[in-house]
Amino acid sequence: MDVAMDEADSLEALSGVLECLTENPYDISLHAEHIRIARATNLDDQVESALEMMTAFWAAGESVWLPLIERRTSTGDLESPEDLRAILDLYTRAEQDYLSIPLLQKHLEFLVERYEHFAESESKPEGLGELFSPDWMNETLAKVADQGIGHLTKSHLLWDIRRDWEFERLQNASGEDRERLANLVEAMLLERLQQPHSSQYTSTYIPRTAYSSFTTNHKPHDQYESLLVQATKLRSRSVKGYQLRERLEASLEQASFSLEGYAYYLGVERRRKTPDMFVVKPLYERAIAEADKRRLSGEPGAEDALRAFWTGYVDFLRSQSVDDEQLLLTFRRGMRSVPASGELLARYMRFLERALDSEEAAVQISVVYEKAQSVAPLLSDVEQLVAAVLARAGFEKRSIEAGSSGEDYESLLQILVDGISKVRKASKTGDPRLRLEKYLSAVAQCLDVDDLHANAVVMWEDTAKHYKTSYLAWTSYTDVLIKEHMYDDVRKVFRDVSAKHLDWPEAIWDAWVSFEQLHGTVEELENALAHVERAQTQVNARRAKEAEKAQLAAAQLIAETQASTVLAAQAPVSVKTESAPETIAMDVDPSAATGSHSKRKADDEDSAESSKRPRMALTEKHTEEQPAKLKRDRENSTVFVGDLPAGVEDEELRALFKDCGVIREVKITQLPNSLVATVEFLERDSVPAALTKDKKRVRGKEIAVHLAWRSTLYVTNFPEDADDTFIRTLFGKYGEIFDVRWPSKKFKSTRRFCYVQYTSPTSAENALELNGTDMEEGRRLSVYISNPERRKERTDSDANEREIYIAGLSKLVTKEDLETLFKTYGNVKDVRMILDDKGKSKGFAFIEFTTEPEARAALAANNHELKKRRMAVTLADSRVKPKNKAPGYREEVRNRSVRVKNLPPNTQEGLLQQALEKHAKIKRVEVFADINEAELELESPAEAGKLLLRQDPIEFNGNTLQIVAENTTGPPTSCPIAPPSGTSGFFVPRNAVSRPRAGLGSKQRGFGTGQAGGSRPGAPAAGGSASSANSGGGAKGQDDFRKMLLSGK
Repeated sequence: MDVAMDEADSLEALSGVLECLTENPYDISLHAEHIRIARATNLDDQVESALEMMTAFWAAGESVWLPLIERRTSTGDLESPEDLRAILDLYTRAEQDYLSIPLLQKHLEFLVERYEHFAESESKPEGLGELFSPDWMNETLAKVADQGIGHLTKSHLLWDIRRDWEFERLQNASGEDRERLANLVEAMLLERLQQPHSSQYTSTYIPRTAYSSFTTNHKPHDQYESLLVQATKLRSRSVKGYQLRERLEASLEQASFSLEGYAYYLGVERRRKTPDMFVVKPLYERAIAEADKRRLSGEPGAEDALRAFWTGYVDFLRSQSVDDEQLLLTFRRGMRSVPASGELLARYMRFLERALDSEEAAVQISVVYEKAQSVAPLLSDVEQLVAAVLARAGFEKRSIEAGSSGEDYESLLQILVDGISKVRKASKTGDPRLRLEKYLSAVAQCLDVDDLHANAVVMWEDTAKHYKTSYLAWTSYTDVLIKEHMYDDVRKVFRDVSAKHLDWPEAIWDAWVSFEQLHGTVEELENALAHVERAQTQVNARRAKEAEKAQLAAAQLIAETQASTVLAAQAPVSVKTESAPETIAMDVDPSAATGSHSKRKADDEDSAESSKRPRMALTEKHTEEQPAKLKRDRENSTVFVGDLPAGVEDEELRALFKDCGVIREVKITQLPNSLVATVEFLERDSVPAALTKDKKRVRGKEIAVHLAWRSTLYVTNFPEDADDTFIRTLFGKYGEIFDVRWPSKKFKSTRRFCYVQYTSPTSAENALELNGTDMEEGRRLSVYISNPERRKERTDSDANEREIYIAGLSKLVTKEDLETLFKTYGNVKDVRMILDDKGKSKGFAFIEFTTEPEARAALAANNHELKKRRMAVTLADSRVKPKNKAPGYREEVRNRSVRVKNLPPNTQEGLLQQALEKHAKIKRVEVFADINEAELELESPAEAGKLLLRQDPIEFNGNTLQIVAENTTGPPTSCPIAPPSGTSGFFVPRNAVSRPRAGLGSKQRGFGTGQAGGSRPGAPAAGGSASSANSGGGAKGQDDFRKMLLSGK
């Protein structure tokens, strides 16, 4: 909303934003601010100037173009050929940016209005020529309407205008001209009948009725039936085409045309066996226009979505083999829309290389790339910048190999060096994956030019000094020295960095030892091993010290938290204070499935027992008068609201329920087929009044209100490998599922239950028929209504107290042996024995009993001898942590832990663990909801390495997860781990970036013939000695290359 500003403030703000735009014209937020301030001045010329400046640098949507066109139309002379041409050109420019139905509709209406005006006046300005002639109108109206004809729900707004004009023209025609126009109209109607769109279902479907009337008036009567039969067949195919998308269109509308909705819709269309160009192309245009609108309003993530839509669009067009002219126009539009997208720029340059001859491609690619260097957002984004530089360098390399650029590699070298310099300026961390440096080094190897080999050595020396703590930079430096047979320099580098504070010192040590085993003498190998041993001692001591500091800091934080908790507990509780959110497990009502309505005394006993507990510093009388502390009771205080009309807002629901009681929270959720909400009250006494709102109307639509737990099922005893998809598939046939909630396994890894919540109680009641279903041998599914009043009957509520842990077992012990032994203490519910690869016991197991007393009775088996081994038996409550950990335990846990970033809001730990267990063996997951991150503890460092070094991205609920190494001494690094060329796994470091084959140069030349202990004759040495090589012959020497590197810093 524009803020009222006086004239002086407006002009001052306008001057400030113009100054910023002069420095950074590719900051779209500055353009949005410029337009806002210009409108606040109420000066039309300033508004027009702001709108024009926006269109000069960026593709603009209808919110920019329509006001600009309206102003030009209102101020221009519509009788002047020059002004009319200027307005038409403005429409053409606007329509090239984004698809806009209102803009196209405005254009068609303008054309028809001007045509009718000139027809009524029976005169037309001489300078217009063919403009606004009947044939020109026919062609132009068709061209404008066709731009939006693929919009399945709004294309009729354009086609109707064109149809009305064509029919009026046909009615006014006579003779041969009438017959010619009749043929044109017939072709137009038949073409429309074959195009899928939303108005095809109605009995008054206009193209069908129009064609029927047209056939009656302009075709022989004996052909009427045959023509209509043919038209009906044509229409049937298009009707089926729309039926395939009707649900997707409805879901998209219900989702308020969200970017996620468009992404899902596009994914469905792209996955079809034969994607329909008529549907997919306009769908991309709609998604792009919506993303631009949201970006201009400042919506987070809209820029990334817009880039993804554009790259997906051009990839789709290329896969459909569209002509180069259309693809070229799309690329140009895309670069106006997202000039900071290096991925799109890279695709554009590759397209130019493929579509044009070598000379023209070289010119066009150079122009495009140089223009991109002025886009500040691109130069500040490492990922986009690297993609652009690699594409530009790739073209230059292929030109050299093809001979079109001769043997001059200076331009390629300059592109890469400039790119490396820009990457290091763009971010303090630069590119941890060193992609440009690796590419330059690989180019030197491929082209096999001595000068490039020498330059590669200098480049890696400079890179290692810049990325001082990167093991990847140092190992890459030593690799290139090994390829050049500069063994003395390799040893010097290894000695210098072996004890430095690197992100992965183990890689350096391993590389050094591997190098000496291949190229060193026995003395040099032993010397390296001694250095490595000393370095290991130093690094381990440093890590232990860091761990001790972290432990002390954590202990201090815990002490402070406990102290503040005690103070808060002593403070009086105010009824009006809203308690912090807490997670409360739902409870079940087995009587709904079994028919039992018997009451138990456990609750009464609990309450009686609690009443006997003494109250500190309070008399009994005061205790009775003191109000009880409020506890959040979601299950009993929440109602579920279904069948909501599209677009309903939070305030409307609050107004509906405001007379029922104090509302704590309202959450509106868009499901694929409906819009629902949950309303939580501060007190459970408000719920009965809220339930009276059932069948009330909101925006004219009847809504449904019920207690949330009545549509929720507690499900347990399903197969161990069952996941979210399994549960949704099993229960989805009974009704629309609102949510499936899974328990966290961080305290107990064997928890196997979940809550399935439907949008209606009827669906939950119907699903109760699954109770008792045989899922596998000896296992029957348990399904109950999740009644909060039946808290004690929840099967898993005391699972930790009903399970024992057995250690010290013989490898010869079987599951049957344990079951036979322990069933003497009670009813054994489950036996889980941990087995090795050969199916033998690893020496420990878990046994779950039906009741807690049975589990405690089984503790008597402690020290019992079974197959000549005495076993230890304890309760398996994993929340009871041992006080003293084994030496190195914390270090070992850190080595197999990783951090997961970019989680969707409200991520469930159980669901996240399910998703990641498909890629690695997970031991524990803990989600930090306030920062949308999670900590993962895996079974081994090798499993952590597998997850960190995974090349393909992991998608979770629409988000691409970032897997990074856990940082123990501070906040975790934000740099995602890069996929390496190969993997091996014994230890994964903090902040590790990739994992090459340590110490070995690929494709070593002259293996076994080079000098074992020194530098190759004539080869440059590391450090300063490298500059003396290859100084003659007119080629640039290493001093020149070093200056080139340093000039960009």
